Amino acid sequence: MNQRHSVTGARRWVVKIGSSLLTNDGRGLDSAAIAGWVAQMASLREQGIELVLVSSGAVAAGLTRLGWPRRPTAVHQLQAAAAVGQMVLVQTYESAFQQYGLHTAQVLLDHDDLSSRERYLNARSTLRTLLDLGVVPVVNENDTVVTDEIRFGDNDTLGALVANLIEADLLVILTDQAGMYDSDPRNNPEARLLPQLAADDHTLESMAGGGGVLGRGGMLTKVRAARVAARSGADTLILGGRTDQALVRAQSGELLGTLLTAGQEPQAARKRWIAGQLQTRGILTLDDGAVTVLRDKGKSLLPVGVKGVKGDFTRGDMVICVAPDGTEIARGLVNYSAEEARKIIGRPSGDILAQLGYKDDDELVHRDNLVLTDA
Repeated sequence: MNQRHSVTGARRWVVKIGSSLLTNDGRGLDSAAIAGWVAQMASLREQGIELVLVSSGAVAAGLTRLGWPRRPTAVHQLQAAAAVGQMVLVQTYESAFQQYGLHTAQVLLDHDDLSSRERYLNARSTLRTLLDLGVVPVVNENDTVVTDEIRFGDNDTLGALVANLIEADLLVILTDQAGMYDSDPRNNPEARLLPQLAADDHTLESMAGGGGVLGRGGMLTKVRAARVAARSGADTLILGGRTDQALVRAQSGELLGTLLTAGQEPQAARKRWIAGQLQTRGILTLDDGAVTVLRDKGKSLLPVGVKGVKGDFTRGDMVICVAPDGTEIARGLVNYSAEEARKIIGRPSGDILAQLGYKDDDELVHRDNLVLTDA
């Protein structure tokens, strides 16, 4: 009986592969292993599953390319190795995916990209466009300017943030163990593999223990990543990357690895996240028609339905939507700055390009980024 409906039914995956799997015993990238994972991901793409790949390995690849026998401790040297290695990493993935007629795209992010709401929406739009085009984005931390990833190896968290960013159904973390155990299997031969738990289970930390259980980041970072992914409703599957055909078998419903469940639907989780944002930057006054559309029909807010703009906000900021009498109707993340909004309100979306000289979105606030507050 298939007990993994959230895996078999997931149509948008984020797959994270860590350095412990990607590197060939410290001798650079394991090209054969990468080819195997790419073959599996190509099979998933044939089934219509959208994929974003979050990959470590740039520093290790750079060390090999530069002929450095050991990992340096100076940050600037690590950053230089990452810059060189990133080229190797991307070339390896591009060549492997092209065997199956699939295109890849390099996307380098840092935490500022995901904490700034404007940059968050820009990154989200880019990744969604790439997915719409059938491209497989290869995401990595921008190691040449950010030191946290180099110091802590926490691409697990990056994978979870990307899952939030694109509203993925599933985060898959490929590791060098078969999944999560109730204790360290290297020290306890009686350690038991845990097939499924809730991401918010309070016992996870004690079972995860300290760092080093799985890869450099440790199991604890994977537990924390699962909780971050759960904010947008994504389940997390911790899966043995060296298990034969692990991705394909997991997608077919086989009970591999450890599934940490979010326990909430993605859209509901996102709405709760938006509703919980306390800081607002502006107010949009709607006409009666827009109030009806938002309240009764669950549609997006278009510029034509807005009568007035107050405040100084930028793309991605939280704004309040009010009725003509000032009653708060909704809150949402706005797609245009206050200055831009003032130029396009009251006009149909088809006029945005003429008014601004460019057009990012038809909507002032998309329904996915909007929650009603007067119910």
